Amino acid sequence: MCDDMNDSGKELDARNLLCPLPVIRTQDFVKNLESGDEFVVRCTDPGAKSDIPSWCRINGHKVIDIQQSEYEVLIKIQVVK
Repeated sequence: MCDDMNDSGKELDARNLLCPLPVIRTQDFVKNLESGDEFVVRCTDPGAKSDIPSWCRINGHKVIDIQQSEYEVLIKIQVVK
């Protein structure tokens, strides 16, 4: 994983959660953030790689980066409100 993936320090741990929980947790996490904030969602559910970006498109947030390793997916998001 890229060392600067989470330079903001904000991270949502959605590991070991199955659909739809990673998306629901992401939605709840964003409620406490301001426009322009960036954070990383750390997931083990392979479906989150498409589900979370779809949720971002629907809600106007920006996916900055997606990285996948053997064990997890990291999705960096910028909040747009």
